[in-house]
Amino acid sequence: MDTTNTNQINPSKIMQIGMGFFASKTLLSAVNMELFTHLANGALSGEDIQNKLGLNERSLFDFLDALVALGFLQRSGLKENALYSNSDDSDLFLDKNKLSYIGGILEMSNNRLYPFWNDLEECLKTGKPQNETKNAGKPLFEAIYANEDRLREFIHGMGGVQSGNFMKLAHDFDFSKYNTLCDVGGSGANLSIHIAKNNSHMRCISFDLPPVGPIAKENVDALGLSDKIEIVSGDFFVDDLPKADVITMGNILHDWGSEDKVMLIKKAYDALPEGGALIVIENIIDDERNKNVFGLLMSLNMAIETDQGFDFTASNFDQWAKEAGFNETGVMPLTGPSSAVIAIK
Repeated sequence: MDTTNTNQINPSKIMQIGMGFFASKTLLSAVNMELFTHLANGALSGEDIQNKLGLNERSLFDFLDALVALGFLQRSGLKENALYSNSDDSDLFLDKNKLSYIGGILEMSNNRLYPFWNDLEECLKTGKPQNETKNAGKPLFEAIYANEDRLREFIHGMGGVQSGNFMKLAHDFDFSKYNTLCDVGGSGANLSIHIAKNNSHMRCISFDLPPVGPIAKENVDALGLSDKIEIVSGDFFVDDLPKADVITMGNILHDWGSEDKVMLIKKAYDALPEGGALIVIENIIDDERNKNVFGLLMSLNMAIETDQGFDFTASNFDQWAKEAGFNETGVMPLTGPSSAVIAIK
């Protein structure tokens, strides 16, 4: 019997993914308790951290040293003599006081998504969402928008997860031939803020449902950008989109089924001038559907969260955009698993 292959095969990847929720929940708990925000002010001892976070001493060092082993914390010394500090990426992306904070989506993952994923099997067998709608009966956004605290957490999460993409788009996309932009489903106006800060000639509109407006306005006013960014309330299923040279949609299309995706792309087409651009930011799945793991898992998340939503490939987008009347499409890689698919009128 040839044992060459069996000797090389080992179960480490199976165990890493299968038990991945151990590491996931450890990081999510640390973010939720604002550990990295506390450490952004300087290194702390285990006792300091215990007091600040209100932790029991039993698992204190296992928790902190697990975060060291996972690469999210750095440490000098050991246990009672140790000082803990943030790793570089934790300091940049998990400190709540930095504009680069992406922890909002992790907070939402901890507080909302984590328990919903326990029902993935039921979702796969029934095709039905497994979130708040399962018991309350209201559609996802109606359920979220009905509660201001939940709405703020959702908006904070959506802005955070996209901040790296928004920064890269604002720097790398050539906005020189455009003057106006409308961000559809603009949430907390995060994309408009990055565009306006990095492209002084641009005037932006952040377009979303009425309950979102005051939160977006707070964000814009706090950064002194109210002269460059207008908050407009409306419903993209009912209203025409505001006219602009560029229309953006960040994590919007994946919430809806194919027919609604095409309808929204057509509304963007109608609102753009000749030569205008539709920029869609999503976790675009590769055309072979075997590389962008996060894009595929996000599509499963949309099954858990929505009635018909799913993530898609650049080829899918090209087909829908041509159906809506656009002439050409292209792909612009952003950060991590995300890309912008761009259609030109």
